[in-house]
Amino acid sequence: MRLVLFEHRGGFFRGVLEGREVRLLKDGAGLKEIVPTDTVVSLDEVQLLAPSLPSKVIALGLNYRDHAKELGMALPEEPLIFLKPSTAVVGEGAPIIIPPMSQRVDYEAELAVVINHAARNVPEEEALDYVLGYTCFNDVTARDLQQKDVQFTRSKSFDTFAPLGPWIETELDPSDLRVRAFLNDELRQDSSTKNLIFRVPTLISFISRIMTLLPGDVIATGTPAGIGPMQPGDVVRIEVEGIGSLTNTAISEER
Repeated sequence: MRLVLFEHRGGFFRGVLEGREVRLLKDGAGLKEIVPTDTVVSLDEVQLLAPSLPSKVIALGLNYRDHAKELGMALPEEPLIFLKPSTAVVGEGAPIIIPPMSQRVDYEAELAVVINHAARNVPEEEALDYVLGYTCFNDVTARDLQQKDVQFTRSKSFDTFAPLGPWIETELDPSDLRVRAFLNDELRQDSSTKNLIFRVPTLISFISRIMTLLPGDVIATGTPAGIGPMQPGDVVRIEVEGIGSLTNTAISEER
C-alpha cells in the first residue's frame, strides 16, 4: 500500500495511491488507521506533499560500509545519530534551496523509515512492529559547514534540506533494497541496504532507548558511497527499490 499526503483544490488530505488515482482516507484517522472512503481523485489533479509530517528526523552518519571505505574511516561501534528539524522537510518536486552561507551543498540518497506509533525502549525483535512504512530521503548537507562546525546541526538543518517522498510504501522488506542517486540523470550513488552497518530493527531499538519516537517520525538510515555537490539548476533524483523516486531541483536562495 502506498500512502500519500496531498493538496487538492485548496485542501490537504491523506490517501492511498491506486495506480494513477488516489483514494481519500477518512479524516481524523491516525497513521495506523487506514480507513478508505469512496472518494477518488486523479493523481494528475493533486500536488503530492511530503508523506509524513514528523516531529523530528533522526538521521544516521556513516552507516554504509562502502561509504566508510570511501572516507577511509573505521566502522562505528554504535549508530552515529543526529537530528534534522521538521522545518527542513519538503516533498516531491519542491526546490532544494542552496543558502548563501554555504559554498558546497551535497545530495545523499537514503532509505527512510516512518514510525506508526509511539516507541520507547523497543526490543530489537519487536522493532518492525513500530514501522508504518518506508520512503525515499535526501539528506541534503552543507558539506563545508559540516567540516567547519564538526557537529552537524547547522549543516543539516537549513529549510528544504530534508526532501522526503513521494509516498510511504507499507509493504516492503528493508533488508536488501537498491538505493541510488542521479544528478541530472547521471548515476552518482548505487548501493544496497544490505551494506548497512546497522540494520533497521537495530536503529529503531537503539534510538528508542534515547528518545521517544512519535507517530510520523522519520529515521533516515544513512547514505552509501558517491556523495557529491549540487549547483543551482541541478536535478537530483533519489531512487529506492520497491518505493519509487523522489525528484527535487536545486535553486539559489533569493536575497
